[in-house]
Amino acid sequence: MKTMAQMGDGPYGMADVAQAMGRTQNSLGPTRANIISTGMVYSSNHGYLDFSVPLFAEFMLRQA
Repeated sequence: MKTMAQMGDGPYGMADVAQAMGRTQNSLGPTRANIISTGMVYSSNHGYLDFSVPLFAEFMLRQA
């Protein structure tokens, strides 16, 4: 979620998030499922995530 917030406004492509983290897209599958289950993000389209809460990216950046 921190990486997504640093990438600017969403939606965020999973391939772009994985690249920014230096990981493979497949390795993020379990993490993606976990954060979707919390309700903080949702799958806005196939292969994309976005924050469920408006302005959450800005909040994350202020907390860093």
